[in-house]
Amino acid sequence: MKILLVEDDVLLSTALFDLLSANRYTIDIASNGQAGLELATSTEYELILLDWLIPKLDGVSLCRQLRKQGYRKSILLLTGKNSNADIVAGLDAGADDYVIKPFNPEALLARIRSLLRRNEAISSSILTWGNLCLDPSAGRVTCNEQEILLTATEYKLLELFLQNPDRIFSRAVILDRLWGFGDAPTENAVTTHIKDLRKKLKTVGLTEEFLETVYGMGYRIKPAPNRSISVVQTNQDGKKKPAPKDMTAVNRVLERFRNSFVGQVVVLERLKTALLAGNFNEELHQQALHEAHKLAGSMGSFGYPEGSRLARKIEHLLLGDSSLSTEQISNFSQLVTALQQELTKPAVTSTAQNFPVNQTYRLLVIDDDTTLTEQLQAEADLWGIRMKVAPNLATARSLFSLKTPDVVLLDLSFPTTEEDALILLSEIVERSPNIPVIVFTGRDTLADRLAVSRLGARQFLHKPATTEQIFQAIARVLPQPQTSEAKVLIVDDDPVILAGLSALLTPWGLEVITLSQSQQFWKVLIATSPDLVVLDLEMPIVNGLELCQVVRQDAQWGDLPILVVTAHTEAEFLQQAFAAGADDFISKPVLGPELVTRVLSRIQRTRRHSQLGGSKS
Repeated sequence: MKILLVEDDVLLSTALFDLLSANRYTIDIASNGQAGLELATSTEYELILLDWLIPKLDGVSLCRQLRKQGYRKSILLLTGKNSNADIVAGLDAGADDYVIKPFNPEALLARIRSLLRRNEAISSSILTWGNLCLDPSAGRVTCNEQEILLTATEYKLLELFLQNPDRIFSRAVILDRLWGFGDAPTENAVTTHIKDLRKKLKTVGLTEEFLETVYGMGYRIKPAPNRSISVVQTNQDGKKKPAPKDMTAVNRVLERFRNSFVGQVVVLERLKTALLAGNFNEELHQQALHEAHKLAGSMGSFGYPEGSRLARKIEHLLLGDSSLSTEQISNFSQLVTALQQELTKPAVTSTAQNFPVNQTYRLLVIDDDTTLTEQLQAEADLWGIRMKVAPNLATARSLFSLKTPDVVLLDLSFPTTEEDALILLSEIVERSPNIPVIVFTGRDTLADRLAVSRLGARQFLHKPATTEQIFQAIARVLPQPQTSEAKVLIVDDDPVILAGLSALLTPWGLEVITLSQSQQFWKVLIATSPDLVVLDLEMPIVNGLELCQVVRQDAQWGDLPILVVTAHTEAEFLQQAFAAGADDFISKPVLGPELVTRVLSRIQRTRRHSQLGGSKS
């Protein structure tokens, strides 16, 4: 799943990159709204993760512009604004959902999974509400298997509500979604179309009221009749069981960038000192406002919830009149001091779970125990699993033929049929021997265990078992992450750049070694034996040009591929780089797709050359 992240806060964007990459998403990053617009309109993304306050084109304007151009994929808005008016403005601009900063990383991942599931349902599945069915691929609507003849506008209106079951749509938003900018009718036309749609649905026997009018706001689809209730498993003390999560990336970023919080607070401290001395500085005031806004949005997400609250107060204080009163200066001073003290405390960190959260894992459960399958379904999303249930062997064969799952959970006993599930197990293993099958059954004889083992099942799990034990068993048989395909050594004196480049390359199966002290280069080179080196040209003590020359003069390492990173793309600088031995260059600011493409293609080219009998690199 490919996601576009539009965020100008380096710390937050790097943290989000690490978090999402650890959960098997592919990420492109844009640092301003204009760049985000260009990437969104030129590249296919499954979801856009969009900050509200970004330079050049703010998030709401970007969202509105994309929707007017017909962009249909999900947009998730990240915002520090939490008033009802702001939320309504974001959703009316076309955002599908929003997350308020500071956010909980686990909740953010759940929102993303939810939107991506909705994308898949919209693009590939029949939309249903009770006995009402809309087939997007055929453009056909039926109720009780009787086709309903709708106008194009009525069809689009019905599709809009079915695709967004929890959204309230105002008449203005419906006009914006269903008609072009230049040919939209009046809002009264929306009322007429909704009235006609309701009438047609009742004519074919839809007795339940399909839409509800939310007075003063708009329209919303009602809950479907006979909707099943999800059962959430609880511990013995009645408390909801915590969701498994992979927070390793967040904790790593928190540790790596803790000094960045301190550096941002230093700017606030400088303004505090100036104000207490009676020296107002407008430029420093704006810098402090900018840093307070970023701290409010990021500290709570990475271990300092109280820090976010304090930073939010500082931001609101600085948003007022530039000339602060004596009382406001005193309040500002106390808040900055409290924020500094907060950073002396240990961060609230999360422990990593063993389960690899992966949106693409598909589980087929073949079991007629509805209580158990509902419990599994309720928790599957939290474990990164998309789950289908087959209550009998015939349904299991049908589902398996439609889409091959990543793992199968199979009960052996079905009282409604004389056929033994061992026959189905044999068919699955013969057809798809690489798909792990877990047998989960109340049968526990040695004969059963031997039969299951001989037929090729991966695990035998005896009933009863908790949902946590079941998902842990699934985790053990799922494919493990691939080992790195190549090593890349990145040398740069800026730790933020190192973290960013590392985050861009790691998801592509590369082992990345970073080095901020160029004088240690040779020692690290010998110890790690990289397949490629990325060098910053401008570094203190030993610069990138000198390191290039050192590598090229060595008999063993002379053919090692070297990419240089530079903010200077003038002919003079590039000539010096190539003369020193660089193979290629990347200009700053580094674009993720360009870096990945150049690194991977250079490694592949070197390996092909080596296989054809060229010199070892």
